[in-house]
Amino acid sequence: MVERLLGSRIIERLGDKKAIIVLGPRQVGKSTLLEQLRSDFEEPVTVWNGDDADVRSLLADATSTLLGALLGKTRTLIIDEAQRIHNVGIAIKIIIDQLQDVKVIATGSSAFELANHINEPLTGRKWEYHMFPFSFRELVQDQGLLEEKRLLNIRLVYGSYPEIVNHPGEEEVRLKQLSDSYLYKDILAWERIQKPENMEKLLQALAFQVGSEVSYNELGQVAGLDNQTVEKYIGLLEKAFIVFRLGSLSRNLRNELKKSRKFYFYDNGLRNVVVNQFSPAAMRQDIGALWENYVISERMKQLAYQQVNVNQYFWRTHAQQEIDYIEERNGQMKAYEIKWNTKVRVNFPKTFTAAYPDVEAVVITPDNYFNFLLEDKL
Repeated sequence: MVERLLGSRIIERLGDKKAIIVLGPRQVGKSTLLEQLRSDFEEPVTVWNGDDADVRSLLADATSTLLGALLGKTRTLIIDEAQRIHNVGIAIKIIIDQLQDVKVIATGSSAFELANHINEPLTGRKWEYHMFPFSFRELVQDQGLLEEKRLLNIRLVYGSYPEIVNHPGEEEVRLKQLSDSYLYKDILAWERIQKPENMEKLLQALAFQVGSEVSYNELGQVAGLDNQTVEKYIGLLEKAFIVFRLGSLSRNLRNELKKSRKFYFYDNGLRNVVVNQFSPAAMRQDIGALWENYVISERMKQLAYQQVNVNQYFWRTHAQQEIDYIEERNGQMKAYEIKWNTKVRVNFPKTFTAAYPDVEAVVITPDNYFNFLLEDKL
């Protein structure tokens, strides 16, 4: 079984009185991780699942008396899919403040919905972590670097969801099942979206433009939505851990793009199931976009698990000069070009190097990506 990097972070926090909140999309292994860590939790352990209507009904307006009766001698409380429980943040606050012998660990598959319930009542009372599909480092630790490098073309097409990785040969059918069952489930429930087909068209448009600058106006024309609704729906997709954005770097030059953005998928498999494209990597016209999405999403996981805070950008001018990815930390910047073709010579734009002379420039290819994604000293 693949050991999850987040496990050690959770164990480190078991000794203090704050709640532990684990956010991440459905089916990334949140419940499995907590089951793996069960021997580290103080017994007795009680598990409540927010998908259970009885649990939701009991906890909706719970008092300290009711919570005390429900928990009894419990020392560790796990609340799965906590975003489904009305006022769950208040219930957790009561437990932390008044039932101080109980450690609370809650999971949620919606940053949007759970944040609405917990941010105010749990201010100063929680540790929050994000969990993703298997990361490159996790898979390397499980299978070894050589094997994971050998499987790169598979990862580019099918991604790294546990369900997919654990069932080789069944990737396509399981991805479609995962998408049909979970991809829109929470979003449609939160917002009561009247025309889910518009959301699907928007997501398809984002999938076809991975790694490219996007215009809300153009996306709206494709999806049949106005700009304001496009922006709202994209925000929901971000909070459901389906896509994330990079903003544009604009500091020194007049012709740098300002207030621009690119979008990436948290998982290559989800991107490909949205557009129903499962051709082998070697036959893909969009291999450059798949490679860029893979590298940047894996880097995002790496930074999150190592708890490294960096500003992330892309850079582009009105003259179409571009750099794929930039990280800024403590005032220092590194610029990355992410290229699938290892034989192409890459020259960073002179406009950029002149404007930002102290920036280290690096090219990421299939020959060296593992160094980038396994860095320890970030």
